Amino acid sequence: MKLIAYLSTISLLYFPALANALSPFKDEEGNTKWQYVANFSSSVLILTLLVVSAFLFIAHRKAAKSNRELTDIKATLEDRVARRTATLESTTTQLAQRETYIKSIVDSMPLMLIGLNKDMAITQWNRVAEEITGRPFDTVSGLNLWEAYPTITLTQAQIEKVMEDGNTTTIKHSQRGQYYFDITLYALSEQEETGIVILVDDITKQMKAENQLVERNKMSAMGELASAMAHDINVPLQSILNSVNVLNEQVSTSDIEHKKTLQSVLEKAQHGGEQASAIVSNLLLFASSHRDNKQLSNISAILNHSIDVANNLYSQPNGLRFSNVTVQRDYATDVPDVLCYASEMQQVFLRLLRHAFYALCECAHGTGFVPIIRVEVGNFYDSVWIKIQHNGKGLNPEEQQDIFEAFFSNTSADSACPVEQRLSYSHFIVTEHHKGQIAVTSDKEVGTTFHIQMPLEPF
Repeated sequence: MKLIAYLSTISLLYFPALANALSPFKDEEGNTKWQYVANFSSSVLILTLLVVSAFLFIAHRKAAKSNRELTDIKATLEDRVARRTATLESTTTQLAQRETYIKSIVDSMPLMLIGLNKDMAITQWNRVAEEITGRPFDTVSGLNLWEAYPTITLTQAQIEKVMEDGNTTTIKHSQRGQYYFDITLYALSEQEETGIVILVDDITKQMKAENQLVERNKMSAMGELASAMAHDINVPLQSILNSVNVLNEQVSTSDIEHKKTLQSVLEKAQHGGEQASAIVSNLLLFASSHRDNKQLSNISAILNHSIDVANNLYSQPNGLRFSNVTVQRDYATDVPDVLCYASEMQQVFLRLLRHAFYALCECAHGTGFVPIIRVEVGNFYDSVWIKIQHNGKGLNPEEQQDIFEAFFSNTSADSACPVEQRLSYSHFIVTEHHKGQIAVTSDKEVGTTFHIQMPLEPF
């Protein structure tokens, strides 16, 4: 339409100039041939309509294309909005589920959990905290910790120090035999809202159970030691009693012929008495050993003293005496001193020598048997190694497994290793008190070797 108006305006402005252009529409007499004018005008109009129609068609195509693009854009936007809405709903659901899950975990924890902000106001308070204090979370939220839980054994200075340092701290609070608590403080880091989490763990049952286990182990070791020493004391006492009985029988009929017999019996009684006296002295030494402090000691010297004590302690009536056993000593000259309880290590060596002595007694009845105990001391890197080897009766696999176990660990009447031959006390002293290692290797044909490793570094 704008084009038509534009053409009309031009026609009016240049009408005089077009007058000559209309001359073909006049006859010779100057009259206008209106039929020609009408035909020409129709042609021009038709051409104009065609042009306008073309423009309208093109505009329609462009409008349709734009409408399709807008429709696609709208559909895309609607799809994105729908997906974003679904994602947000899913995320919201997941967050709600996770929040519920975390809250369930916190409430299910078997210890008290308290959350504080930087102003010491309560932000978290789980189910155990509610049960212990008797106060629901709604009644303590936002309150100062000591207003909500005045009996807690924490000070504001302790909490502030953890907040400043950011280091996790555990504070132990106990009343021996009554209650034990572990209070752990966790500082929250990299959060806009700083604060702290307090975990109060009631470990009373655990500690009582551990204390009972420790006492049981102590009683086990003492029971094993008492059993072995009772056996050792009984041997010389029986020898003394037998000798006294023989003397009583000989007194009434004594004559010159019986002097040698009486002399032999008296010697046995005297030896039994000396042996019993040595056992009592060793018991007294053991009883006072817990008062010692760790000191740098020479392992070779402790072994030599233990062998000297064993010479008086161990003997069999009418049988082998420890003093008759060949003891071969192989001590390295460059072995440094070891930080240890000397009296306890002496007891360990005595128990090992005792075990070796009775193993040798099992084989002493055979002809041509020479009882030998070989003792070695050397150092290797950061440890001192001790070996005590004998050529007596070896240990079978079951006995090797039982030898370091406490006597109550195997209630079977036919246990592989007899109570008086077990070495759980020695194992406890070496591994627990001195952080060392003890092991045994044995073969029935070649005998048994005990290996002890003692660390040189202070512990």
